[in-house]
Amino acid sequence: MPTTKNVYLKLIFPIFLLSAFFSCDSKKSKHPVASTNEITFIRLSHIGGTMGEYRIIKVTKDSVFAEKGATANKLHKEWASPINIDTWKQLISSINIKDLDKIKSSPSQQSVDGIDETFQIRTSKKAHFYVNSFADPEHYKQLQQFKEQLDNILPKEYK
Repeated sequence: MPTTKNVYLKLIFPIFLLSAFFSCDSKKSKHPVASTNEITFIRLSHIGGTMGEYRIIKVTKDSVFAEKGATANKLHKEWASPINIDTWKQLISSINIKDLDKIKSSPSQQSVDGIDETFQIRTSKKAHFYVNSFADPEHYKQLQQFKEQLDNILPKEYK
């Protein structure tokens, strides 16, 4: 008879633990949801050409990182610099988050030894990717203005 009691206890105890676990209130999330949709990261790259040239610029709220080179010559250079919040705000001031879904990409030009311009813009809610969006003049203006602002803080060799 004692073995029967042990079997029931062995079955009932895990069921009790599982029901207690699943009934707990899980309203607190490990990752807080952002109440506003704001730009958190921008990446601009120019990649392609006959020598495999590349230029990649990554911008966050607190820094700018740039690299450039050519794979055929095995050349590679890097540059990084911190930025303050005012510089960040000025850089992103031309970008309208509501219009990001409207920007259109165009086909790659790398297949004809062309250079592709790609933008990656991350917001707190979504990531946006564009290839050769300069073919969409109506919506590209804001990205062009971003590039012009970026040129003001980059060293000459990374422009």
